[in-house]
Amino acid sequence: MSFNALGLSAPILKAIEEQGYTTPSAIQAQAIPAILDGQDVMAAAQTGTGKTAGFTLPLLERLSQGEPATGNQVRTLILTPTRELAAQVAASVQDYGKHLPLKSTVVFGGVKINPQMMALRRGADILIATPGRLMDLFNQRAVRFDKLEILVLDEADRMLDMGFIHDIKKILSVLPKKRQNLLFSATFSPEIRQLAKGLVNNPIEISVTPRNATAVSVEQWLHPVDKKRKTELLIELINEGKWEQVLVFSRTKHGANKITKLLEASGIRASAIHGNKSQGARTRALSDFKNGRVRALVATDIAARGLDIEQLPHVVNFDLPDVAEDYVHRIGRTGRAGATGKAISLVAADELDQLRAIERLTQKLIERRYVDDFMPTHMLPDTTLDNRPIKSNKPKRSSPPRGDQRSGQAAKPKQHTAGSAKFSGARRTSNANAPKADVTQGQGMRSKPLAPARRNRKPSPAQD
Repeated sequence: MSFNALGLSAPILKAIEEQGYTTPSAIQAQAIPAILDGQDVMAAAQTGTGKTAGFTLPLLERLSQGEPATGNQVRTLILTPTRELAAQVAASVQDYGKHLPLKSTVVFGGVKINPQMMALRRGADILIATPGRLMDLFNQRAVRFDKLEILVLDEADRMLDMGFIHDIKKILSVLPKKRQNLLFSATFSPEIRQLAKGLVNNPIEISVTPRNATAVSVEQWLHPVDKKRKTELLIELINEGKWEQVLVFSRTKHGANKITKLLEASGIRASAIHGNKSQGARTRALSDFKNGRVRALVATDIAARGLDIEQLPHVVNFDLPDVAEDYVHRIGRTGRAGATGKAISLVAADELDQLRAIERLTQKLIERRYVDDFMPTHMLPDTTLDNRPIKSNKPKRSSPPRGDQRSGQAAKPKQHTAGSAKFSGARRTSNANAPKADVTQGQGMRSKPLAPARRNRKPSPAQD
């Protein structure tokens, strides 16, 4: 099948050809006709399978046939979990819509809001946004949704993981009820299906890859190594392998900064990207990496989704992630769009639990390769494949339960002890079981117990 058979107009087909694509991917071949028909869609696809084009292409086609957006109005809203993903989607919209008279705008936090408000004054046929900044703009009446036609939730599972469910519900409450809804996710988890109940109407469900499967285009292996020698091994791999481009994942922001400094000290140009960096610094680091000015980009899981780097050859897990699903998304940064890639993990003995969780999730034992000069002192134990089904994590409660629902009894109020750091600001009540030493707000430990409350003792003549 070619793109010509999907019902797209000549300006869009020309843009696709200029991007060098001739054959649609599986997700594109199924999603584009359904979206063009105006149907709600739920689509699950592996990272790197072209799902962004799977919804941007038909959106551009549909919007090109309607009335253009007027001041502060939005015709299509695309919600993404991260700034990097928002920028990537915006770039796709620009690339595929370059021959169409449509207006698009991208808004996210970490940068000044006034230029975004100015851009929205002329309206936007397509608005790409992160939830937090969108709510800020809506509250300041910089954006309106009276004319909204289509809503897209991209990386919906990631948005739930990042705690955006309340923002999403607020946004849904101000949108027109009559609209087309598109939900794209890496998985159809129970939480995603619960969200979909209040979002999509009689949707077409598309799933082109098994849940939590890793791409066959990515070769995976791990190097057992002592934790204190990980950086040394990473430098050895980059230099001996003559790697010109490698994305390195660190579990923490501090770790990312430390790895970057050590790589720079060894003569390897490197930059860090994480949540503590300004948006300008993150954009520059990513641009330098894509353009070859930086050999190693060291990132936290902020980059596990949303970074689309053409022909990225190597991904290194310097630390295994605490959440096994993030491993799938990390290594999905390589082996994209039909290319092949390599995913290497540096695993210390104390990361055995994370390794077992990843292998259980992917149902695949990761090959081990030992490096002669880096044989670990603390050996990484062998693992076996755990075939037991994985229970879904229930979403956390947004507020503490008001009682024991099983017994019907009221929940006991939480009591703060002498060493507690939390105070309600209300008057303290007497408690016979409380420790003798006590703390009052704004004071340290008292050497003597507090005097009984005034109502429990008789007034003395001195107090009259």
